[in-house]
Amino acid sequence: MKLYPIETGYFKLDGGAMFGIVPKTIWNKTNPADANNLINLAMRCLLIEDGDRLILIDTGIGNKQNEKFFSFYYLFGDVTLDQSLAKHGFHRDDITDVFLTHLHFDHCGGAIQWNNSKEFLEPAFKNATFWSNEGHWNWATEPNPREKASFLKENILPIQDSGQLKMLSLPKEGENRIINTPLGFDVMFVDGHTEKQMLPIITYKGKKIVYIADLIPTTGNIPLIYVIGFDTRPLLTVDEKGKFLDEAIENEYILFFEHDFEFELATLKRTEKGIRLAETFSFTEVFG
Repeated sequence: MKLYPIETGYFKLDGGAMFGIVPKTIWNKTNPADANNLINLAMRCLLIEDGDRLILIDTGIGNKQNEKFFSFYYLFGDVTLDQSLAKHGFHRDDITDVFLTHLHFDHCGGAIQWNNSKEFLEPAFKNATFWSNEGHWNWATEPNPREKASFLKENILPIQDSGQLKMLSLPKEGENRIINTPLGFDVMFVDGHTEKQMLPIITYKGKKIVYIADLIPTTGNIPLIYVIGFDTRPLLTVDEKGKFLDEAIENEYILFFEHDFEFELATLKRTEKGIRLAETFSFTEVFG
């Protein structure tokens, strides 16, 4: 197995929204805001090369939306998913599986594209199986008012229409929220941010790497109550996050950050103030 971080682009969001009740005087130290109170965020995916399988976790925001839509998110930089794949010798047509942690537009927008003549939408990975779960799929296709702007039908329904969609099994009520998958890694389910978000847990070179998605978007969000304002059930997030942080210390997890603008990976430590950031590093620094 080999892992490759895949940068798909950068965007900006309101810093207050990314830290909920935490005052700007605190979060601005780790995630400095510009004059408009916006902070820089990444849309970092992860590519897993495992035998004949090439699995992409999340896809970034894509490029099919109109100019008005993108103007809300202040995209910047010249890195793209295709460039990042090419850097490691791959093409999007090589992808065998696309695993979607959840269906918010900045995580799944790149899964669907316009065809060459811009007449219809089609999967951006023509040879891939797309993976979700029924609990989250139903939540996303019948969205609540709070999340409706994040679940765009043009990102979601064409996946199902293509016939390339498969659903992972859900953990049974009262059972361990971590399940085995046919993709070669385990998945942890969390519900605070959105219903049945899936966090891959990948065993790699003797380490366990957790693709932390929106449970902990940036290293600045590690402290327990630093919960993002977009979460549908913030108190549930605090509970899930607390359990996860304890497990991460116990199991020596390495966290892979999808949205941290600077850092790909980090470890945690226990302090008198709670669990905090220990070290940050890149894939190259840890795995060569």
